[in-house]
Amino acid sequence: MQTSSSATLPPTVWPARGRHVGSAAADVLRVNLQQLKDGAVVDDFLELKEERVFEARWRVDGEVTVRARLALGSGEEWVLLAEAERPWNPAWASPVGMFWPLGPDADWDHHTVAGLRFREVNRLPEDDKELRRLLRECVRDSWAVHIVVHEAMTPDDRGLRPLTEHLPPGLRHRVVEHRAAPHQLRAVNWALKEFDVQVPRGGAVVLPPLSLDHGTDADDFSVRSVFLDGTRPTELTDAVTRFAALPRPLPEDAEEALTALRERWRLTTAEEELVRQRELVAMYAEALDAMTKSRDLYREAAERANEALAAYREAGAEATPGPPAEQPGTPLRQLTRTLERFKPRRPPRDEEGVG
Repeated sequence: MQTSSSATLPPTVWPARGRHVGSAAADVLRVNLQQLKDGAVVDDFLELKEERVFEARWRVDGEVTVRARLALGSGEEWVLLAEAERPWNPAWASPVGMFWPLGPDADWDHHTVAGLRFREVNRLPEDDKELRRLLRECVRDSWAVHIVVHEAMTPDDRGLRPLTEHLPPGLRHRVVEHRAAPHQLRAVNWALKEFDVQVPRGGAVVLPPLSLDHGTDADDFSVRSVFLDGTRPTELTDAVTRFAALPRPLPEDAEEALTALRERWRLTTAEEELVRQRELVAMYAEALDAMTKSRDLYREAAERANEALAAYREAGAEATPGPPAEQPGTPLRQLTRTLERFKPRRPPRDEEGVG
């Protein structure tokens, strides 16, 4: 999987990307963030209207500060990056829930691949070509984790519930669940051959959106049996959690978002603003000191140049040397003689046509 950067995703960073259906995404974010601030769920938030950006800050485990930035793009696509003061713990609350409402009627949970949603079971297409196209798009996706679950038999209502509900809170909104009907096993595995993974009958597999070059094998993320009876699929949740913890490159287009989160952060506390101002003062002082040293060095160099020029003029006034005598056989003399041989000769006056 190729990305826009070879940089590795820091363990402190939580990335997500999706699409909000409708044109009121900013209003939804504004209202939800205000409610969470009033309820002391988030410490504070800030809206940068010109940039269509929202910043929020909250704490996990009582003392670990999380800073997050959500940017709205064209087509109401959104990119969310959160960074904690410690490596990210999947048991922490999902940053998505700190921006978007988590009710069943919310419209933020659409994937950027058309037709897919994060909090629902996504049925794989019946058409083979459409199936291959969809799986290729999912493998190219470097933001979410995709799992394919095969139904050994048609499940009841409990088995139709999405398995992502059983994942740790920090993974629920980063995983897309695909379901293959009982008769689709052969078609699905035929399409998955090019990615070197297979889904067992009645089991599940994690699609690899990156090359497994960390001493692991695709079989490490394959689960032989998934019971679709409403119970927690322990083996599958463990496989997804292990897969999400693998070192991986920054998701495509995430480097700019991470830079904005770290370098253009505006939601500062009074203490953070004081530290920032002190850093600016120190930076300006250092720059001024460098300019002063450069000025002194320039002045010293100019004085030395003036002294050298004065000494040269004084020496020239005492004795002005004449042109050096040309010695016979010198290279200069030989060159002069050679050039004289090629000098054009003037014709006699009677041949010039002058009377």
